Amino acid sequence: MVITAQNFLRSRLTRFVIVGAGANLLLFALTYILLRCGVPALLAGAAGYAAAFGAAYLAQRDWTFGGMHRDNSPLPRYAMAQLACAATSSLVGHICTSRLAMAPSAASLTVTITAAFMSYVVTSRWVFVSEDRH
Repeated sequence: MVITAQNFLRSRLTRFVIVGAGANLLLFALTYILLRCGVPALLAGAAGYAAAFGAAYLAQRDWTFGGMHRDNSPLPRYAMAQLACAATSSLVGHICTSRLAMAPSAASLTVTITAAFMSYVVTSRWVFVSEDRH
């Protein structure tokens, strides 16, 4: 089987990873630029996160999941899913460092994998669900 770019991009998981990576790059770039411009760190981080959240939501809704959702506004479910991912990631990071004494690199990798996996599962199974699945 030959894997073409078109076939590669048809995979929902591939699109999910691309959107997630893009959102993280946007977060990094905006936070960096705002910090360099003298914006306080708390505000820079919040503004960068808000922009990345909005961009990721729109891209996931319209491209990754192709508008597959059961109503016109999956945004509240998306926000709740991201809050749950953030809370779970925080707990996993705490356990990795305080209970398991993992090195920062290993703890960071574990947190990243946990968040990505949880986000994909919750997003694909609850946030952007087609009518025929309910």
